[in-house]
Amino acid sequence: MSILWEKSETWRWMVRKTRDSKRFFFAFATVCGVVPAVIGYGVMQLTNSRNEQLEAQLRKTARPESLMMGQINRERLAEFLGELQRKEDTNDRYVAALRARH
Repeated sequence: MSILWEKSETWRWMVRKTRDSKRFFFAFATVCGVVPAVIGYGVMQLTNSRNEQLEAQLRKTARPESLMMGQINRERLAEFLGELQRKEDTNDRYVAALRARH
């Protein structure tokens, strides 16, 4: 930082302004936070396609490990949601599973 302070008049001006003016500080902080977030959101919207044909092709050419993990995750989610619907007390099972690990 000392190199910036010694060599860059713009950096010294920025430091002085943010130190002396709360308004400038908050405006600068907002620009530093909001502008990258807006740009990132825009990039995600532009690059995220909801093309049904592409999704179907990717599902057809998926590796067996990916398909298996997807199936396992669906089964786990179904079990968890079933427990929630039946309002089961699952703490005993989780405690037993944790004790078996040690």
